[in-house]
Amino acid sequence: MKRLLQYYSKKKKEIRNRLKDFEDSYKKDDKHVFSELCFCILTPQAEAVECDKAIKELKTSGLLFNGSPKAISPYIKAARFLNKKAEFIVNARELFKKNGCFSIKDYIDEKDILKTREWLAENVKGIGYKEASHFLRNIGFGKDLAILDVHILKNLKNHGVINKIPKALTKKEYLNIENKLRGFCKKINIPMDELDLLFWSKETGFVFK
Repeated sequence: MKRLLQYYSKKKKEIRNRLKDFEDSYKKDDKHVFSELCFCILTPQAEAVECDKAIKELKTSGLLFNGSPKAISPYIKAARFLNKKAEFIVNARELFKKNGCFSIKDYIDEKDILKTREWLAENVKGIGYKEASHFLRNIGFGKDLAILDVHILKNLKNHGVINKIPKALTKKEYLNIENKLRGFCKKINIPMDELDLLFWSKETGFVFK
């Protein structure tokens, strides 16, 4: 625990600056916010840095907002199940089109982020609790959400927050571990969104998203 707090002291400024970047990203247009959702669709079982590059290339080419799954899939080779994820991107894009206009912010309830996460997990193909939490954190709404990927679960086990890493996360198990993480964060006085980036940095050597 002492070593974790020492590392936090070293990384705190960088982490908080990164979280400020996330908050600022929500002030951008709906297409930027949508691109963050697509990034989170790609990341399961894939390298986040490579997924980020793929999304940037899709934005530059215009395919993220206009391309078919077949046109999108060659750009996302870094993601596993790339054909399926290309379909998820197109499905999500169609979901947020209303009367010829594109809007994703209309579906984000800034006053009830837990409700928003629930809606995303239920309605966006390729998005579960982890991916919805990741997306909401990346647009500045992650203060009370856990992103339970393998890095986080590994660290939670190492710090005694959980006894073992579950083979699969049901909704009930996800919320149970998230609640334990909240208690751990209060105990060590590190906000959840900061702890996520801290653990990620500890595992990879840098702060990303």
